[in-house]
Amino acid sequence: MEISRIDTADGFITDDGSTIHELAGRVSLPTSNQSLAQATLEVGGETTEHFHIEAEEIYYLTSGSGRLRLGEDESEVQSGDCIVIPPGVRHKLWNTADVPLILICCCSPPYRHEDTVLTGVEGEDGT
Repeated sequence: MEISRIDTADGFITDDGSTIHELAGRVSLPTSNQSLAQATLEVGGETTEHFHIEAEEIYYLTSGSGRLRLGEDESEVQSGDCIVIPPGVRHKLWNTADVPLILICCCSPPYRHEDTVLTGVEGEDGT
């Protein structure tokens, strides 16, 4: 039996600019159909708007708050919120709090850089 832990998981930066610590997936415990990671957006941070060709994502926010855009819809989000992001839907996340925004992200199929299509530019404020 293999067990991973967030405090020992190697971090990497995804194509959208998030800092990821993968618990299960292609770079950690091997999985076939999904990946599970903790993502962190530092204070004032944001992702580059993007979509995934194949992957469906689930975000579960565990700390902080921010703003999330899915397609043309935008909403404030906070710790305790769960959001499903279908494949092909453009999305962008901003940290609007004074603490890091931390979320658990599940991708199916597992996250891979090649599935990420960048559609926006950093600094885009959504207005």
